[in-house]
Amino acid sequence: MKKLFYTAIIAFATQAGFAQEYLQITTVESVVPGGLGRSKMITTKPNGEMEETNLENFFSMVGINFGNIRNNDKVITQKISELTKDGWKLEHVTSGVYGVEKSTGIFITRYLFKK
Repeated sequence: MKKLFYTAIIAFATQAGFAQEYLQITTVESVVPGGLGRSKMITTKPNGEMEETNLENFFSMVGINFGNIRNNDKVITQKISELTKDGWKLEHVTSGVYGVEKSTGIFITRYLFKK
């Protein structure tokens, strides 16, 4: 009985030592022309603390702005690299669009990380 008790305590302590943490990044990239939309990258840490980083809109007044897209890709990739170096593993990615057919929408991507 004593051995079973100690085994249970060791199993519990081992399992508690492997508690997982999650971190989420949400990117919201506007497709509103002329910089009228707002694009952001929001990082939500395991403790609930949030950090916002400005991103560029996909379109300028004359159409799609590939420079802005490259800039956003660079910022997002740097953040993912930073998190990976800190021991976070990219667990899941979800994306979607809203209102694009009216040129009033957003492109949103959620990146879920696990540690």
